[in-house]
Amino acid sequence: MLPIRRTEPETFMFADDGSVPNNARLPFLVYRNVIDLIGTPDPEAVIEKVFRQNNWGDLWRNGIYPYVHYHSMIHEGMGVARGRAKVRFGGNKGREIELMQGDVCVLPAGTGHQCLWHSPDLVVIGTYPKSGRYDLCRGSRGEHARALTSIPQVPLPDNDPVFGKQGPLLRLWTN
Repeated sequence: MLPIRRTEPETFMFADDGSVPNNARLPFLVYRNVIDLIGTPDPEAVIEKVFRQNNWGDLWRNGIYPYVHYHSMIHEGMGVARGRAKVRFGGNKGREIELMQGDVCVLPAGTGHQCLWHSPDLVVIGTYPKSGRYDLCRGSRGEHARALTSIPQVPLPDNDPVFGKQGPLLRLWTN
């Protein structure tokens, strides 16, 4: 049994700031302390198992880039395995959110993100749904114009990365 706490995510909508398009239709989600990692010797493996079990893949272990960027052709999930970070989501006019161990956030395609500060021990597990294609956009005019076309075409994931078919993501992203 995985150490999951049933919780509703916080939801945020971010406007297009002229450089970062964000997502006009789908909210950015933050699941606070959703995965209980206290006393776990390998929190990275626990988060990876949760994501894999819910059919999210292409896993990576790293931090969060210190510059504003977004993905215009795929949604992204991030789980904090160790440490803490202050991340600005939504581009330069977005919102600063502190993430800590056990938090998971789900970024709909187009959502800007940038790490402003992190503890030395920060480890983030990143993941993507099976549909979509990874790209890295940094807010140029040409990228922005293309992103406005590609973002609405990104398919919805089949599962919530934490709760699977019964997760809030599916309800929140289809209403």
